[in-house]
Amino acid sequence: MKFNSKSISYLFLISTLVVISCKNNETDTKEMVIQENTNEVKLLIGMYTDSIGRGIYEVNFDQETGQLGEPKLLVETENPSYLTQSTDGNFVYAVNENQEGSLSAFQWNADKTKLNLLNQQPSAGAHPCYISLNGNQDLLAAANYSSGDFVVYNRLANGSLDNIAQIKKHTGSGPVKPNQDAAHAHCALFGKDQKHLYVVDLGIDEIASYAINEQNQLGEKMVALELEKGDGPRHLIFHPTKDWAFVINELSSTVICAKVDGDKGLFTTISKVNTLPADYSGKNACADIHISDDGKFLYATNRGHNSIATIAIDDKGGLKTIAQDTIMGDWPRNFMISPNGKFILVANQLSNNITVFERNKESGLLRYIDHQISVSKPVYLSTKL
Repeated sequence: MKFNSKSISYLFLISTLVVISCKNNETDTKEMVIQENTNEVKLLIGMYTDSIGRGIYEVNFDQETGQLGEPKLLVETENPSYLTQSTDGNFVYAVNENQEGSLSAFQWNADKTKLNLLNQQPSAGAHPCYISLNGNQDLLAAANYSSGDFVVYNRLANGSLDNIAQIKKHTGSGPVKPNQDAAHAHCALFGKDQKHLYVVDLGIDEIASYAINEQNQLGEKMVALELEKGDGPRHLIFHPTKDWAFVINELSSTVICAKVDGDKGLFTTISKVNTLPADYSGKNACADIHISDDGKFLYATNRGHNSIATIAIDDKGGLKTIAQDTIMGDWPRNFMISPNGKFILVANQLSNNITVFERNKESGLLRYIDHQISVSKPVYLSTKL
C-alpha cells in the first residue's frame, strides 16, 4: 500500500489522538482510584480478650458505602477495653482492665501496621475503664472502676509513661445496690481549657473536679456537679463550641446538659432527658455518649433495651429524645460517629458484632444499613489518627 503525504499526516493525527486518549484514560483511572481511597479510613477496636480476640485490632471502613473490612490484630494485650491516641497519631494508650489494672503505651511501627509496646505502668487500682490525654499531651489520666480511684501520669517526650503517679481515691456510696455500694470512678477527662481534670463517679453520683497547676500537679477534690441520687453517672463529653457538658447516667437511663464554668471547674444543670421509651419497664444500663460535629445531636447507647437513642439539642441547651433504634445486637458499649458524620458504628459486647447505621445529618435520625461484622467482645471504637 502506498501512502501519500496527506494520508501520512492523517495517520499521524489519529495516532496522536489515540495516545492522548489513552493518557487521559490512564489519568482518569488514577484519579478515580485516588478518589476511592479517600473514602476509606481505618478504625481501632478495643475489647475484652479471650481465645479468639487477643488485643487491639484495626479494620478498614468505607465512609461512602458503610462497609467494614476484616479486623486485623495490631498487638496482643490483655483486656484493652478503652483507648486513646496522641494527637500526632504516633502513639496509642490502652487500659488493661484487670483486677490489678495497668496502662500500656504503644508506638506505631514505620508503616503503621503494628503497635509496639513502649512501657506499661500500674493503674494503681482495680479494673481501669477509661483513659485520656490532656490537650498539651503531657498528662495521661485513667479511672479505676472497682477501686473507686484514678491515676495521672506524666507523658514523656518519647511517648512512654513516667514512673511517678498521682493517685486520688474517692469514698462514699449511693442508694442503688450493688452498683453504688462504693465509689466507682468511670471517666477521667481533661477540661477543654486544660485547667481541670473531671472525674465521673458512678458510685457516689458526683462529678469531681481537680485543678491542675503549672507544674501539672492536681489540687484537692471539688464537687463540680452533684447529680440526683441513683443517677449513676458514667461518661462525660463537651460541646464542640459552647460551654456545655453532657453526662450520661448509667443507672437512671438519662442524659444531662450542664453549663461549664471552666475557671472554677463547676457545672450547673440546664436540662435532663430520658434515653428510653416511656412505655419501657425492663432493665437498662446506659453506656456511651457522643455528639455530632455541628453540636445539634447527641447519641447514647442503652444496654438492656439494646438501642441507641437520638437526642436533639436546642439553642439553650434543652434536650429532647427523638428516636430509639435497635442496635441489631446485644449489650451495646462504646460507639463512634464516622469522621464524615454519615455513619454511626456500634460495638456490641455480648453478641460479638459491630453494626453500622447511616445518619441523616439534617434530622439526626439513624437507619440500619444491614451490614455488620463479627468481632469477639468489642467494647471500644475510634478512628485511627
